[in-house]
Amino acid sequence: MNPNRKVALYTLGCKLNFSESSTIARMFEDEGYARVDFNDTPDVYVINTCSVTENADKKCKQLVKKALKINPDAFVAIIGCYAQLKPDEIAQIYGVDMVLGASDKFKIIEHFQSLDKTDEAKIYASKIKEVNEFTPSYSKGDRTRSFLKIQDGCDYFCTFCTIPLARGKSRNNTIAETVKVAEEIAKTNINEVVLTGVNIGDFGQGEGENFYQLIQELDKAEGIERYRISSIEPNLLSPEIIEFVANSKKFMPHFHIPLQSGSDTLLKAMRRKYNSDLYVDRIKKIKEIMPHACIGVDVIVGFPGETEEEFLTTYNFLNELDVSYLHVFTYSERENTTAIKMENVVPKAERSKRSKMLHILSEKKKRFFYEQHLGKTYNVLFEAEQHDDFLNGFTDNYIKVKVPYQKELENKIKNVTLTNIDYEGIFNVSFRLDSDPDSYRESSEETEESLKSKDTSTEFTLRNSKRPV
Repeated sequence: MNPNRKVALYTLGCKLNFSESSTIARMFEDEGYARVDFNDTPDVYVINTCSVTENADKKCKQLVKKALKINPDAFVAIIGCYAQLKPDEIAQIYGVDMVLGASDKFKIIEHFQSLDKTDEAKIYASKIKEVNEFTPSYSKGDRTRSFLKIQDGCDYFCTFCTIPLARGKSRNNTIAETVKVAEEIAKTNINEVVLTGVNIGDFGQGEGENFYQLIQELDKAEGIERYRISSIEPNLLSPEIIEFVANSKKFMPHFHIPLQSGSDTLLKAMRRKYNSDLYVDRIKKIKEIMPHACIGVDVIVGFPGETEEEFLTTYNFLNELDVSYLHVFTYSERENTTAIKMENVVPKAERSKRSKMLHILSEKKKRFFYEQHLGKTYNVLFEAEQHDDFLNGFTDNYIKVKVPYQKELENKIKNVTLTNIDYEGIFNVSFRLDSDPDSYRESSEETEESLKSKDTSTEFTLRNSKRPV
């Protein structure tokens, strides 16, 4: 390999993909490659794909075309879920030189050693049943927070999902090895770690270790100020885990819990491992001991068999639930899933209509959640990069804030009071630049009037994001 060459990575999809892309980028850097922007005429392009939506597949093809326009002589490698599911199809895309499946993506350097640019793409994709290795990964250098991969694969076979076919069976490192990776992250000046995977609550698979034990050990690791738990299945989010988060100074009061449907009939058809009663129980448990907690929800509209009545069941269920925002997914047919064979297909126009209704509900939920915290004081971790002369940040319970850029705030945790929201959804925020967080769980009842009495306080305008948090 030429040590003067440049590599660019483009990542589609989830936090897990970002953690793996970052790890692969470091592999190239260890070989002397310079990591550059997509448009900076790299010699090698690595496109990490997703297969959750049809649009992700199309985006892959568009990126290959764009890469060749920037540098017609560049090598193009495709990795990720789409690469595992449809390697032959990807190999037919003009300009693709190499397709790497679930295991081989981490052997990309080895495969590049013998790669010559030819008219025919080389495919390295084992059968998914043969994929059983776990490769630890984490993101570094791209953001203030790091996405730490603690688990991969899934043993659940929901009728709408291709992920078990793309990533294989559930697997992970030991708790001790996972903590070592977290301690490695702690040396990189990152203040927040997001635990990610395909089905993180399944950590350990019941073989002597589990997710609850993992977070207890991670909580003890030095050098990391904050942890967030990414999406976790409601049946795996035990009361013990909820209670632990409530009492931890490091684990943030923020949960993302997939629901998919408020109808027990559809949950059964989706082959989910819980019912609506269990879901309500988990939400109530969180809110009882952490009233200020942020709760996000995944929901699918237009699943086969979702009648108008079933959809309204879901809508009313969510409307009455004390959650903070929704991630709405419009059902799309995926090959090799059980759902594609189901009857009573919902017309796409109706799927779109239902999706819009839930997006509006999500905005209302988020607005109400924000209004509940007016006058409250929380700790905000500010980002390490500016956006249009502003600096973004998030409270511990995931309320997004935005201040005029000041370098001294980068990657710092500051105590902030949310004072008011105007008709455009703009926050006025007061805080002291010399403030340091005393506690991650203490929220103050200070008002704007009491803050004005402090000579050292400074007011900034924070603009609320227009998209769900």
